[in-house]
Amino acid sequence: MVSTTKHYGIIVGVDGSPESEAAVSWAAHDAALRGLPLTLVHVESPAAATWSQAAILEESPEQQVAEGRSLLESASTIARDAVAETAQIQINGELLSSTTPVPNLVEQSREAELIVVGSRGRGALSRSILGSVSAGLISHAHCPVALIRDVDPLQPDAAQGPVLVGIDGSTSDLATAIAFEEASLRHTELIALHAWNDVEMNAIPGYDWSPTTTAEGHVLAEALAGWQQRYPDVSVQNRVVSDRAAHALVDASESAQLVVVGTHGSGALAGMLLGSVSNAVVQAVRRPVIVARRS
Repeated sequence: MVSTTKHYGIIVGVDGSPESEAAVSWAAHDAALRGLPLTLVHVESPAAATWSQAAILEESPEQQVAEGRSLLESASTIARDAVAETAQIQINGELLSSTTPVPNLVEQSREAELIVVGSRGRGALSRSILGSVSAGLISHAHCPVALIRDVDPLQPDAAQGPVLVGIDGSTSDLATAIAFEEASLRHTELIALHAWNDVEMNAIPGYDWSPTTTAEGHVLAEALAGWQQRYPDVSVQNRVVSDRAAHALVDASESAQLVVVGTHGSGALAGMLLGSVSNAVVQAVRRPVIVARRS
């Protein structure tokens, strides 16, 4: 995300859902902060239509194209309104046709700094379940992926908090870099949270946890080594807690404006599957989440 040479800049998926509209607003704001172009992408996918959209399937190809263009025009208005008081951004539109949207977006992500989507699209059954597009992108995209809920991510209660990043000793440098860069661009504090939990030891009454807390603090300090020198303008709060990592991050996210998590995996599957903590966070957190994928 530090590079600014990718053709598409920041891509945002457009489908007309409340989550999509929130994603467009958030992506426009992030593009303005970075001085990057914003590319609005709508993939016309009849196979993914909901019952309420069934009539669209009977329309001519020309009418379907007109519907897609209308969605892109509406999204462009939302994007410009989101940054009207701060900056002007270059906005491009891409109208694609495919029965499988994810491969198209994955391919475009090769030339993007960031791809932004609503956490679920039209027709999703539950807020706690990721949509097929967002789930596919966090597994296969070639750049970081931002997931946005349908709350307004630019309202003061959601946009003035710190950036939160989870650190577990194996967190990728990319996740740490994204967290510092976002905190610097947003002129806000960074909370680096390291959670540890020893179920067996927690059951011992009166046990002295200070040596363990000190050791876990060293894990966090090592993970952040050098980053504070690179971003001297970012105030960092190191937070070490005895708790389950997913629970601690979800709880801390309520006062954050953005959460950054890494991906885990090894061997041939490296980066293709989220670790259990990251998966729990993207499913449960209400704030925008960036999953630190790399090409």
